[in-house]
Amino acid sequence: MCNFFSFLSDGNGKVYFLNTKQRTALKKSNPNNYQPDSHSSIANYYGLSGRQEDTLNKWEYDPLTKELTLDFRGTTNDKTKCNAWLAGLDFKTIVPELVIKPIINPFSLPVVALREKDKQLLKQWDSVWDSVRDTLWDSVGDTVWDSVGDTVRNTVWDSVGDTVRNTVGDTVWDSVGDSVRAYVSSFFTLTTWKYVKHTPGQNPFQPCISLWERGLVPSFDGKTWRLHTGKKAKIVYEWTLKK
Repeated sequence: MCNFFSFLSDGNGKVYFLNTKQRTALKKSNPNNYQPDSHSSIANYYGLSGRQEDTLNKWEYDPLTKELTLDFRGTTNDKTKCNAWLAGLDFKTIVPELVIKPIINPFSLPVVALREKDKQLLKQWDSVWDSVRDTLWDSVGDTVWDSVGDTVRNTVWDSVGDTVRNTVGDTVWDSVGDSVRAYVSSFFTLTTWKYVKHTPGQNPFQPCISLWERGLVPSFDGKTWRLHTGKKAKIVYEWTLKK
C-alpha cells in the first residue's frame, strides 16, 4: 500500500502528484476509485497507465522525517532533482490541514518542574481522553492520517510506552497510547473534531499536547492519573479520582 506522500517522476525531475484541489474533487466524485497516494492511481489520473507507468520512478516521501524512498525505478534515478523539488514544496498545497513540525519525544526533554497549570491541564485531559480514538479516526481517517500517525507512533510510541510501563506497570498502557494519539492530533488543524465538545478551530486534546511538548506524559490505571517526566519517566504528580 502506498503512503502519503506518493508521487511519480520521469527521470528528469518532472513529477506527477495530486494536489489539494484534485484530492478534494476526488472526494466529491471518484468513479474510477482513484486513491490520491496510489502510484497506479496517479499514473491513471494523468493518462500514464500501462507500459508508460513502468517507465516512471515511483516515490514515497515522509514530510515529517524528510525521508524519500524509491519504491520502483522505471527510468533514470532523479532523486537529487526530486529532493530539490520537495525542499520548495508547500505541503499546505497538498493537505492544508497538515502541520509539518519536528516530532518530540517528551522523555528526551529535561526533567520538568511541576506547575499548578500542569495539574489543571491534566484535569482537562481527563475530561476528554476517552473520546480520542474515535474522534481522531473519524475526523482525519484516511491515507494521510494512517501515514502521519504511523510515523509519529513509530517514533515515540514504544519508547514512551515502555518507559512508563516499566515505572508503573501494564495497567497504564492504553492510557499512554491515548496520550500518543492526542499528540498525533497536533499534526492536523481542523475546524471540527467529531464526538467531542470544543470551540470550533481549537483542538480538544490540546491539554495533553501541551503537557507532552513540555516533557510531561499522562498515564492512568483506572483510579489514579500520573504525570511522568525525564528519561526514567519519573512521577512528579499523582491524582486519584474520587469514586
